[in-house]
Amino acid sequence: MEESERSLQQRFAELDDIAFYNQLKVLAAFKEHRLAERHFVQTTGYGYNDEGREVTDKIYATIFGAEAALVRSQFFSGTHAIVTALFGVLRPGDEMLSITNAPYATVKSAVDSPKASGTLKDFGISYRQINLLPGGIIDTPRVLSAIAPNTKMVYLQRSTGYDDRKAIGVKEIADIARKVHQINPDIVIFIDNCYGEFLEKEEPTQVGADLMAGSLIKNIGGGLAKTGGYIVGRKDLVEQCSQRLNTPVIGRETGSNYNYLRDILQGLFIAPKITNQALKNAVLVGRCFERLGYKVYPSAVDARSDIIQAVCLNSKEQVEAFCRAVQEISPVDSYVTPYAWDMPGYDSQVIMAAGCFVQGSSIEMSADSPMTEPYTVYFQGGLTYEHGKCAAMNILSHLKLVQ
Repeated sequence: MEESERSLQQRFAELDDIAFYNQLKVLAAFKEHRLAERHFVQTTGYGYNDEGREVTDKIYATIFGAEAALVRSQFFSGTHAIVTALFGVLRPGDEMLSITNAPYATVKSAVDSPKASGTLKDFGISYRQINLLPGGIIDTPRVLSAIAPNTKMVYLQRSTGYDDRKAIGVKEIADIARKVHQINPDIVIFIDNCYGEFLEKEEPTQVGADLMAGSLIKNIGGGLAKTGGYIVGRKDLVEQCSQRLNTPVIGRETGSNYNYLRDILQGLFIAPKITNQALKNAVLVGRCFERLGYKVYPSAVDARSDIIQAVCLNSKEQVEAFCRAVQEISPVDSYVTPYAWDMPGYDSQVIMAAGCFVQGSSIEMSADSPMTEPYTVYFQGGLTYEHGKCAAMNILSHLKLVQ
């Protein structure tokens, strides 16, 4: 453990530089929009004239370099925000073209699942996908040749999800966005940005993405947001999304904050640092398993575009041991033993360790895996590096028992 940690000092310094840059960016946005105590006042009911809601949208738009933002506690997950954006922008006859393999399982279910009603397919919206090349590289020639007259949206999932690949970086997003827009500037470049905020010095909406969505209980909530999600991007597209979330005409003009804004904004303020801690945890776990001869992705020295560390284990028993070690070292429900089960929206049983203060908060420490070969476990989060180090030690100890 100590040798792995010592070998990472230069990598940690690089991550600290990114965190410092993003902290300055967040602070500048707060100052620009003159955030004040009055913006934390609770509103109820319709939430008319909610100054806090309005200034929160402006702060998010500025941080993401976007024209507008929709930040709401009424989004109960990142999937909810993403699917709201899809239904907000796409119309019957339009095509959604996913170019980073299939979307995450819960999003894909909303696209065309035969087990659900009210999917995009039910509304006459078609779907195609272009799989990534080996190494997780966007197949740009195939993407460009696949664009059809009715292609309305090119969809990218930034994080790995449960795929055996690296995350998609901002530079790659900028390149494909530029090339797609050269063919048809009206195509909407949409980004699922879950797990991706503050990983780099720029965000996708600063380099050509038209619309983007994510969750407040991941990076950008800083571990303080209790629920919620966001959509940012072009003003006309964000407005369409707001009318899907709310109702036509009313759009962004209502929605009470229930006294959540203080947590949302304070979480945003510390999010660059919290994301930095989660990144260091991922890098440390990755390095430890690299040194033991396991396949991991990304490697400890690779550029990072999400907070997820994938570790390829050898058996179902090792996956269980890994997840149970994370649960055991968690501050909440440490006494609970996780088992695989049929989670809604997934095609296979999933085991998940998540002893979090906020249910489902992936910026807090968690580990999960579909219980299928090749038995890859996905580790993410941790509000402090010290907690991540404790987790790494406990994981390694548990795995010794099932070698």
